[in-house]
Amino acid sequence: MLCCLSSCGAEGNALDAYFERFAFCERAITATPQADLGMEVVIPCFNEPDLIGSLASLWECERPTCAVEIIVVLNSSIDCSPAIRLQNQLTLEAAAQWVAEHTDPRFAFHVLHFPQLPAKQAGVGLARKIGMDEAARRFNDVRRPSGVVVCYDADCRCERNYLMAVEEHFRNNPRSPGCSIYFEHPLDGPLEAKEAIALYELHLRYYVQALRYAGFPYAYHTVGSCMAVRADAYQKQGGMNKRQAGEDFYFLHKIIPLGGFTQLTDTTVFPSPRASQRVPFGTGKAVGAYLKGIQIGAYPFQAFLDLKLLFEQLPSLYGQEDSLPAEPVPDSVRSFLQEQRFAEALQEIRENTSSEGAFRKRFFHWFNGFQAMKFIHHARDHYYGEGKVEEESRKLLGILPGVHENAVGLSVAEMLAAYRRLDRGR
Repeated sequence: MLCCLSSCGAEGNALDAYFERFAFCERAITATPQADLGMEVVIPCFNEPDLIGSLASLWECERPTCAVEIIVVLNSSIDCSPAIRLQNQLTLEAAAQWVAEHTDPRFAFHVLHFPQLPAKQAGVGLARKIGMDEAARRFNDVRRPSGVVVCYDADCRCERNYLMAVEEHFRNNPRSPGCSIYFEHPLDGPLEAKEAIALYELHLRYYVQALRYAGFPYAYHTVGSCMAVRADAYQKQGGMNKRQAGEDFYFLHKIIPLGGFTQLTDTTVFPSPRASQRVPFGTGKAVGAYLKGIQIGAYPFQAFLDLKLLFEQLPSLYGQEDSLPAEPVPDSVRSFLQEQRFAEALQEIRENTSSEGAFRKRFFHWFNGFQAMKFIHHARDHYYGEGKVEEESRKLLGILPGVHENAVGLSVAEMLAAYRRLDRGR
């Protein structure tokens, strides 16, 4: 199914509070969904010459037991360049032909075209939102609030068990509101590009593993093409944001604190490793910068060690009346807590908790994923400076028990392989 839209209006359905309050546009798909619709895969597509490769990768997947729909949101801003508009038109035509040749009522494709989105809002966040909102509507139609909305990208590939693994994961984790899906960037191509993507992926994995080492309970990958969420959780948390970059991080850190968030490691998504200028940061931007001679930096490991000292003192914070831990904390922690007016937050936390467990839960509601990232930036910018990916990653790897006690001689490729095993729990 192809649907071309040039503008959007507000949804006026009083029966659905989410769409009345948060929807960007009206319903775009009018076809009746299959009664057993259980999964919607949403793909934002902008200036992408190889959408067909992404669609083919999904088509070749082993089929889950439920009906599946793929929603592509081909998008551009009202003021985009003629070259981008031309590429999107070529993509639209190629998708129309491909969809016509690949028909299965239980595996339907819907290609939506939004060529004139507002310039100040157009971007990957809005495109994901349009597609995820439409997916939620489809699940509402079949009265399946726990249906799974999967986020994918127009330049990704996946293993053949991808859809079945997603279905099985949510079946086995009925209380999970969402999950992060395991990914690996392909490490082929020219040597410099291979080095760039290996370093960038190492940077991503090091950050998550370092947070886990520090004791942060919300340490998960937040990669837009590698995440899934239940439709009811999506709506209850206000849906996707319209950020032009980083939309995945901000969205998932509304879902993760709900509790029960999981990791799906039984399948693999392969995001594109190519350079790109389509977003201000992320994989494509980092690879492109590296190829121009700009190194990929890493957060200093000492910042995570400082954070670990703070988290280890939560019991004393609960049991005392002071506004800082009883034991000395590093200057980076002390200055950050003062900057964030922690004394006021701590008073509110104490007034609303009656056990150490409740105190800890409420503390991490305040010291959430945004605060953790802000602290790491604070420690880097004011105390320790930026490190090199290979050096900071090696420091963590060298102290993790049973991993690589002697990590000094490991190459970037060997360290990345070790971090991949850690992320898969192997």
